[in-house]
Amino acid sequence: MKNRPYHHGDLPAALLTRAEQTLRDKGSGALSLRELAREIGVSPAAPSRHFKSKQALLDALAVTGFERLAETLAASQEGAGETFAARMDAAARAYVGFAVANAALLDLMFSAKHSPEASEALGATAHQWSEQLLELIGDGQRRGEVREGQLERVALPVFAALHGYAGLTVSGLLPPEVAEHGLDDLIASILRGCAPQ
Repeated sequence: MKNRPYHHGDLPAALLTRAEQTLRDKGSGALSLRELAREIGVSPAAPSRHFKSKQALLDALAVTGFERLAETLAASQEGAGETFAARMDAAARAYVGFAVANAALLDLMFSAKHSPEASEALGATAHQWSEQLLELIGDGQRRGEVREGQLERVALPVFAALHGYAGLTVSGLLPPEVAEHGLDDLIASILRGCAPQ
């Protein structure tokens, strides 16, 4: 058996990239630190210097997912316009786009953050994206473009609609004639639900 070197330029990043590919292709059950080491070409012990366990790797993968989701939502607001309707439209499309493109990762992100073993880093990062949407809705309230009420209560239907629609899209449960205009209809419904009464 050929000895594999320990050294790798950026082993944590390489492990996370490969782990995300495995997650996408085969699911979290197929993730193994030993197998990832073999695929990357480092010794079987090398990953343990960065991730003590498979759970630690999953947590780190979820953290990177939440960071990317927050970046995606922030980027959606650049040039989106000033109105709540334009900003929510951009945010909704960004969220659903991220969810559809990263279905397995999103599933891991939301299950990992509720795990009793979840790291502090995961707990802190998991709320960035939702805080962005809360801020968007709160700003709409201050501008008089969103109905009054407790922020979390106004936001809950928005979160539920976006997450639910993304889940239906990923699972393939939307008939093509619905999927074609489904996101437009969903955004219109969200905007009606947020409108001042």
